[in-house]
Amino acid sequence: MAKLADIRNRSSLAQLVQGQPQHLAIALLMAFGAASLLHTSPDAPHLLGLTSKGWALVSITLAILHQIIVAFVFRMQLHHNMMTRLFGDRDMKIWGMIFMPLLIVRPLSILMIGWADTAPLTTFRTAEMVIGTALLTLAIWAMHSVIKHFTIPRALGGDHFRDHFAEMPLVDKGAFKYTSNAMYGVVFFGLWGIALLFGSWNALIIALFQHAYIWVHMYCTEAPDMARIYTPKPDIAKAGPDA
Repeated sequence: MAKLADIRNRSSLAQLVQGQPQHLAIALLMAFGAASLLHTSPDAPHLLGLTSKGWALVSITLAILHQIIVAFVFRMQLHHNMMTRLFGDRDMKIWGMIFMPLLIVRPLSILMIGWADTAPLTTFRTAEMVIGTALLTLAIWAMHSVIKHFTIPRALGGDHFRDHFAEMPLVDKGAFKYTSNAMYGVVFFGLWGIALLFGSWNALIIALFQHAYIWVHMYCTEAPDMARIYTPKPDIAKAGPDA
């Protein structure tokens, strides 16, 4: 298993930007694709000054901003120890203060989209409610597993900050007993659940965008990082995400 100091001593510009051109290109294509599927009407109601489509565009923008910031901080911390150089022992605390609001706004923006959307998703409202409740419950259980078993410091990318996080054993409790990637694979189904509970087409489109886009982050940013942190190259599915 590589030490962070060794990674930083061998760092190059190519390693620093690895996967990021692909990340940006895919993000733009997905954003335009999602935006083209959004429903709007001339008499659409406004919620806090925005229509459902307006909130959807805000949600897309914030999701892209979030993942660009995470990619930048992860790479700069892994290769140049940026956050620790700037903030010392408070590095992870400061990072959490940046990361968590951007994470929390993801479900909140889906809620605003659904609340403002008056166009029905389907005519099967009971089925939407049942499936939505099930998905939201599943996501809450998985999030509880992340907090209790994986822990927030590891979820914030602790292995980019401290060697001891990378030396911790794999988590196999709670949701991680059934899937090694409970955060990306299960927690994001909560966004689908919110969309279905509101019966909102626009919210469902953005939920699908956000869930797909988090995997872009996984494969363009985290996979190359983990291949360096967990040498020899780990099984990415077993290593699990750290953001």
